[in-house]
Amino acid sequence: MAGVTLSGISKSYSEAGMPAVKDLNLEIRDNQFVTLLGPSGCGKTTTLRLIAGYMAPDAGSIEVDGRLLSSKDTLVLPEHRGMGMVFQNYAVWPHKTVFQNVVFGLKLRKIPTAKARELVDQALSLVNLSGYENRLPNELSGGQQQRVALARSLVVEPEILLLDEPLSNLDAKLREHMRSELKQLQRRTGITFIYVTHDQAEALALSDQVAVIHEGRLQQFGPPREVYARPANRIVADFMGNVNLMPAKVLAAANGKGEVLIAGNLRVKADMPAGVAAGADVDVAVRPENVVLKPAGKDGEARGTIVDQVFLGNINEYQVRLADQVLRVQTHPQDEFAVDASVEIAVAPGTISVFARNGAA
Repeated sequence: MAGVTLSGISKSYSEAGMPAVKDLNLEIRDNQFVTLLGPSGCGKTTTLRLIAGYMAPDAGSIEVDGRLLSSKDTLVLPEHRGMGMVFQNYAVWPHKTVFQNVVFGLKLRKIPTAKARELVDQALSLVNLSGYENRLPNELSGGQQQRVALARSLVVEPEILLLDEPLSNLDAKLREHMRSELKQLQRRTGITFIYVTHDQAEALALSDQVAVIHEGRLQQFGPPREVYARPANRIVADFMGNVNLMPAKVLAAANGKGEVLIAGNLRVKADMPAGVAAGADVDVAVRPENVVLKPAGKDGEARGTIVDQVFLGNINEYQVRLADQVLRVQTHPQDEFAVDASVEIAVAPGTISVFARNGAA
């Protein structure tokens, strides 16, 4: 199998335009499921196409296990890269059977018929489509068509599989099912998966490593739990799931630890960024699930007022006014509070992120 190294990659679509990708450095290790995550237009699909070899970078290089594949002056063609590609719209031929779709790449490689049939059978088994060989795409569900596209990419035994938002056309329940199948498939095959999505839930559920990209620049690269719980900056904090981004005052700071004051009366212990001292104005990111509510008592906790409540099945979501701020809070469905109720608010120590107020993201 293979790992991918992107070194200083930049790409613009016009000389005057904003770069689609800017000075991107990324080390994707062998046998990992890596997700390129970001909003539409952030450069993630351009990055995937650069890796695939559909275009050359304006600067930088792309290597696979030390072999140069792309630079400003070098471009190894896609068919010579040992990679497979799965597209958002499946791209299966409607007039060909499942078998004919999957065997196509093997025919181009002039694989003998008996061997090709064996490889197709193996690929269809991997994606749980054994017995569907003679069906046409219009006889398959969306999820089954997506698995045909996967089998077609896998049958040529790629070292790296590239996936460009392959689940975005599926309904929510099928997307969840296919997420599980993709992760199991990656573990079974040991192939390096590089997956593009704008869906944070997909990235968290699937990935060994997540690369968050914004306006063509890499913002953070790390394990899903780290990216979610310890965002590198405001951009990552705001993009990765629900979050309260709020101003705060530093009460104490020493040796990377400290305490902040939110909305004038909510004190929270937190890790402190370098260079932040007591008295500084900062911004904090508070995840809704890390806020604890309880009926107002005499414990001296910060107090707020419930201004809105929504039942979402597995959680209750509240809007809680705390001085001049409104805090989004998620609780267990059995933890119920009425609108206009007075509540005490606490935040688990060490669960918030603190960002220096220095004009940077």
